[in-house]
Amino acid sequence: MLKLLFPKRFSLVKTLATTFLVFAFIIRLTLYFWSFSEIDFSFLNFIKIFGIGFLFDLGCLSYILTFYSIYLLLLPTKFYGSVLDKILTNISYALVLFFMIFSFLAELTFWGEYQKRFNFIAVDYLLYTYEVFQNINQSYPLPLIVGVLIIVTFFSIKIAKNKNAFNYTFNNTNSFTTKIIPTFFWMLILGSFHLNVKNSQAEKFINQYENEITKSGIYSFFAAYNNNELNYNDFYQTKPLDTVYKSIRKLVLAENDSLISNSKSIKRTILNEGEEQTPNVIFIGLESVSAQFMQRFGNEKNIIPTIDSLAKESIFFTNMQATGTRTIRGMEAISLCIPPTPGRSIVKRKNNNNLFTIGEVFKQKGYTRTFFYGGDGHFDNMNVFFANNGFSIVDRKKKHRFSEEFPTKRTQITDDEVTFENAWGICDGDLYDKVLIEVDKQHKLQKPFFNFIMTSTNHKPYTYPDGVIDIPSGKNRDGALKYTDWAFNKFLKEAKKKPWFKNTVFVIVSDHCAYSAGRSEINVKSYHIPAFIYNLQNILPKEVHKLSSQIDVFPSLFGYLNWTYESNLFGKDITKMKPKDERAFIANHRKLGLLKANKLLILNNHKNHTFYKWNSPTNELKFQKTDSIFLKETISYYQTAFDLLKRDALKLGQ
Repeated sequence: MLKLLFPKRFSLVKTLATTFLVFAFIIRLTLYFWSFSEIDFSFLNFIKIFGIGFLFDLGCLSYILTFYSIYLLLLPTKFYGSVLDKILTNISYALVLFFMIFSFLAELTFWGEYQKRFNFIAVDYLLYTYEVFQNINQSYPLPLIVGVLIIVTFFSIKIAKNKNAFNYTFNNTNSFTTKIIPTFFWMLILGSFHLNVKNSQAEKFINQYENEITKSGIYSFFAAYNNNELNYNDFYQTKPLDTVYKSIRKLVLAENDSLISNSKSIKRTILNEGEEQTPNVIFIGLESVSAQFMQRFGNEKNIIPTIDSLAKESIFFTNMQATGTRTIRGMEAISLCIPPTPGRSIVKRKNNNNLFTIGEVFKQKGYTRTFFYGGDGHFDNMNVFFANNGFSIVDRKKKHRFSEEFPTKRTQITDDEVTFENAWGICDGDLYDKVLIEVDKQHKLQKPFFNFIMTSTNHKPYTYPDGVIDIPSGKNRDGALKYTDWAFNKFLKEAKKKPWFKNTVFVIVSDHCAYSAGRSEINVKSYHIPAFIYNLQNILPKEVHKLSSQIDVFPSLFGYLNWTYESNLFGKDITKMKPKDERAFIANHRKLGLLKANKLLILNNHKNHTFYKWNSPTNELKFQKTDSIFLKETISYYQTAFDLLKRDALKLGQ
């Protein structure tokens, strides 16, 4: 049988197949033992993981070998061994082998960061080669890694040649018949795999680490590429639109609010009593600062003392949950006040201009609006999103990129304003210095301003200026956190000296947690973030313990400022929430969750759901019989959010 599948000229196919499967097995075994403490070990599960994983590896391999088999099938036998044939074969084999080994090693890096096989994050990062390459270069010894890759590739080719894999002869006079058998074999595997197997079918376990280890990283990458945007109606549970809109209009309504007559809209007037205040507002997005880093939640390292101090000096939302696991998800939730829709963030989607953002509410009250970012805002489409929704831009444009055309002003952070820069942009200290310069200019205009600042230092490679803190740059996240806090403290001290400080409110919220992986399909503890409103005049600091979401931060601020305004936002004023209203939206790329008290319902993209009871102290989820009312509420939030976006009903004036 092997002679039929691998005649002499197909020896290279056999060698590549063996090499690929061996490497894939080693990587899967490495990930298994790396995550052993998180795995619910059983011998049966072990066999299933590697058995199912082998089938996915074989399917992934079929894509590569089918192309080469077709080449051998179509190439006339008389040209076997020609100069062109040898050049094409040798170069192709070397390149395929190099990138195959590179992808396997890259999986280890990706796993260390996300505890996942390649997914949509890897796909998104592929679009921003400069930032990603620089991040890898600054985080790892890249020349050494490339050198090792070349050496491993060289010796793999040498072993293949010693095994006579590069055999350019043929062993049968009826060459076409002999060639069609192995070609048909790989085409059959490819067709069966491509048409019948989905990446999610590897998810046979309750434990999410086991699900991820079972997958093939390369196949997961391309599966994520094809599913970067998901149509909610095609993949998730739905109810009649009349039903979900009737439900959502009640859910978003607070006391004294009034809805417009359109039955398929959440547009309403938010009424707050009392004299309106219009202080300046500065929002600071803290990169990857989890609540677990705070002393208030049991951390004893004291690495973010300034942020810790805000707990007693601010309106402190102690039970705030991030909506997702990436910066652009945090930006989406905070700026649009909308539950996370499946697939890629709205920030990255087309046709995301003129949306009803929090910026529109500030515009109603006469504010200027500016987005600050220490890197190139081209990354993750941030500049396009904010500029096309009325914000001016202040960022660090990379010299290798063409200028982008925006309907609003763009200010570049210049070289002489930078003391330290890494893959993601300038350090937080430099960014805050630029903010202070621009805010001084804004103050002179005698108009209230709203500034949206996104920091980036607390991100791998965790580098920052030397000599500022007692942990060497690039050593670990603790150092990055300590520098993040140091820069924030320096900014506040400088801001307090400014004439505009007394009339400026600071909103400080993390974009997402530092770690998101867990045993269950959604790790609830990995969404808990710090959130503060600081320097509100005539309001005493206090802790607000209500369960809430990032989408509620600015509606709550508007409530404290006594604003009456037109709103198209899903978010609600946390202070007006009754116990039955408390909820949080927690999601990843495909799973959409609603958390209320100790209950969690998760919608998945197979048009079904799971319902859990959540044990907060242990972070364990236990299956429960579905609560139909809870299910209806969850569907109502997510289905209407998708529908409003699809119909452009969240555009200005809609």
